[in-house]
Amino acid sequence: MLAPITLWPINVHQVFAHCLVQLGGGKRLDKEIKLLLAILPAPPDQTVCSVVAEHEHDVQRGHYEELITTAAKFEAQEKKASRNPELTTEWNRIKDTWDVDRYRDRKGVIRRTLSAERNLRQPFSVNWKKRAERFQAVFDAFCFHWNLYGMQRDRPLLIKLSVNLTPHGTMVFIPAYWSFDAKRDVRWDGVMKLHRARAPKKQGAVLAEGLEHRRSMAEKLKTLDAEAKRRRLRGGKRHAFLCDGLELVEGTDPKRIARLRKEFAG
Repeated sequence: MLAPITLWPINVHQVFAHCLVQLGGGKRLDKEIKLLLAILPAPPDQTVCSVVAEHEHDVQRGHYEELITTAAKFEAQEKKASRNPELTTEWNRIKDTWDVDRYRDRKGVIRRTLSAERNLRQPFSVNWKKRAERFQAVFDAFCFHWNLYGMQRDRPLLIKLSVNLTPHGTMVFIPAYWSFDAKRDVRWDGVMKLHRARAPKKQGAVLAEGLEHRRSMAEKLKTLDAEAKRRRLRGGKRHAFLCDGLELVEGTDPKRIARLRKEFAG
């Protein structure tokens, strides 16, 4: 429950709270929730949680400066948007048509409908018979026109160049209006630190080949261990037998064979 919520695909806090209530009341967990708990992977270690939690706090405050280097570029565009008379005119027309206070959150922000991975959008249809959906459609079009993610009172909230973790990966979002410079605009070392928190092991074709080679040797080692046990080999004779079977020189450190056995144990 203490792992950052970014790392989970659902609100596990609510699930675990339900489990505690059920168990605290002497009731059994139903088979559906048992299945969910069986499928969910174990929480990440403290190192991963610390990196992700720090990122979550920055995102909550709207601070992306740790990963983005060109704040001045954004600030110039933000000032331009706030002083744009056409934007203000469109916003005033929206306010004249709807009571926009009904759609604000506790911070006074109205947000556009968000796009998801691969531009998949669940609430994409518009039921024009529903006033709330008419408002959202017009507000989404307004935000699309001016590259906004929302309005805070009468302040336009320009979309930022941003880096965000999701439960499934790391997203780098480049706004449509942004003239992107890959070398200057992003601190890639910071992005990679954030991403690698969940993918610490190096990958690649050479490493994959090495892994398969060790796996093959481990399978052979299991057979050799069984044969050595059958022959009742001990000490140096056993080691020499294993080295010969694995096509290693007899002087190979026994720890290397032990590591191979441990890596693929079970």
